[in-house]
Order: sequence, then structure tokens, then C-alpha cells
Amino acid sequence: MVTVVALVVAALGGVAAWRGWFSEPSVPSAPDAAPAAVTDVVTDLRAPWGLAFQRDGSALVTERDTARILTVQGNSARELTVVDEAEPAGEGGLLGIATAGDWVYVYYTAADDNRIARFHPDRPDTRETVFTGIPKAGNHNGGRIAFGPDGMLYVGTGDAGNRDAAQDRASLGGKILRLTPDGAPAPGNPFGATPVYSYGHRNVQGLAWDTSGAMFASEFGQNTYDELNRIEPGRNYGWPEAEGDSTDPAFTNPVATWRTSDASPSGIAVGPDGRVWMACLRGERLYTVGTDGAGAQALLRGEHGRLRHVAAAPDGSMWVLTSNHDGRGDPAPGDDRILRLTL
Repeated sequence: MVTVVALVVAALGGVAAWRGWFSEPSVPSAPDAAPAAVTDVVTDLRAPWGLAFQRDGSALVTERDTARILTVQGNSARELTVVDEAEPAGEGGLLGIATAGDWVYVYYTAADDNRIARFHPDRPDTRETVFTGIPKAGNHNGGRIAFGPDGMLYVGTGDAGNRDAAQDRASLGGKILRLTPDGAPAPGNPFGATPVYSYGHRNVQGLAWDTSGAMFASEFGQNTYDELNRIEPGRNYGWPEAEGDSTDPAFTNPVATWRTSDASPSGIAVGPDGRVWMACLRGERLYTVGTDGAGAQALLRGEHGRLRHVAAAPDGSMWVLTSNHDGRGDPAPGDDRILRLTL
């Protein structure tokens, strides 16, 4: 387990152009990261939250507070549909999005709960609800959804402000869920005919897998430590009894932690370099870190404000969503935007 603390600004061979992309050095055992070129894909979005690529290379993006789904192709975005069933408030609204075959899945906050619906891209206004009952609140709504290597739908939920729910396996709050594409508890789940895959989470907003099939999730801490966890079925990740490392053998420790002021992580991805990329809101930076938690490096620190999500694009670049219109940021002209990083 590696704890990532505030790092000293790197001396990058006196090349002034590199300063600002890599404002923190790696831990001593990690090599320097290569410089990145950063360009805008699209601008003038409003609190974009989820991002999923389609088979034709275009992307679908959700906006949390407008409840719009946008199609992004080239350097233009157009409205595909508005999810009228979503009721944005606080941290809730239109959140995660994922694609599988001919279906698009969305996670959103409705009148009474957080839920998941799906639709065909050519019929975006004809939606089928596949899962309901995830606790909702003004914050800690989770919201990230992603299909794993096994073809199952994984769902990150939050405790919805009810700390005890995270340890209650009968509750859907504070969990990672594993569902079939039709929304049923997936076969082989660790607790039988329940969607719960792991528990003891505070607020999961990032899900990703490496090439070996290992699963990772980012998690917001309360006041001390944010976490990157390697997710194993049936494991208890400690919240609210543990934040960061614990000596209690009942809890699974994170592979890496950060001070909450340095991170507040949302979406994650495993990049073509095999490292975990993690978008940070309060920390206003993009971390890359080894899957063993070692060698963390920071990119874009303070350059683009709050960062909500990162995804690997089909062309090998990394796309990053800013989140400066989310009620906690300081929007600049052109915000919010999708950034494209080429390594």
C-alpha cells in the first residue's frame, strides 16, 4: 500500500514548457512521465459527468444538471436526448453512461431513487428501466457504471448520507453492484441472489479494469484519505469504520491513498500505459499511478480546474471531462470542456 502525499515540484530539465503539465514528481522509484499535449475536443458544456465511446468512435456524454445526453463526433457536440425522468439536485442528476452491443445504459437520480435505464441509440427517447432502488440524497449518489470483462454491468453507489448503509449488505447504498445486462443480480455474485459485489464504500465514482481483468475503484474519503481500491468479490472496504488503511483484518485496505485536499477522485480509467488514471475534483489534477499503487504522478494540476472523469479513447488518447459548472468550481470562458491528452 502506497500513501500518496503532497509531492515536491519536479525540476524538468529546465524546460519551461513542461511546467504545468507535470507539477508534481513521481515517487523516487517511478520514472518521469512523458510530456502530454492537451487540446480541446469540445467546449461550453455544463457539468459533464459520464462518457462512453460507441463502436463508430463517437462518444456519448451526460450533463448532470441539464439531463442532456450529447453525441460528440470530431470537434462538435449535438444533443441526442434529454432524460426527463432525471431530477437533478445537489450531486444527483444524470450521471454515468455505458455502452454494450446495441444498448446505451444511463444512471440517474429520479424522484425517489437512483436508477438505471437503457435505450437503443437510434431510439433515445424510448427507454427501458432495468434497475431501481439505489438510495438517493443531496450527495453521495455514486453513479459510475461500466461493463466488465465478463460482460456484466458494474455499478458504483454511494451511502446517500447514511453511513451505516455501507456495512449493511441488505442495502444498495455504499456498494459496488454486479448486474446482468437485463438488470438482474449477476450469476456468481458473492452473496447469492443479490446484486452486491463489494461493500463498505463511502461514495464510488470510478470503475476500471486492467488487461489482466483486475478491477479498480476510486472512492471519496471524508476528511482524511481518498482511496484507490482493488476490488475483490465479497470484500469489505471498511467505511465508515475505516478511512484509508486499517489494522482490522475484516477490512480490505486500499492500494493507494491521497489526502482529500489533494484528490477527491471521481472517474478513473486504465490507460494504454497500463497505469490507472484518476480525475480529481477538489485536487484539480489528473493522477496516474501503477496498479500496485506505486509511482503516482500528477498532470494538469490547477490548469483546468475540477476534473470529473477520464476515459481511454479508441485512438489511444485520453479524454478528460472538466467539472467547473458543478456548483463548486470557478468556470472559465469555454467551460466545461472535454480535453484530449496525447502521450
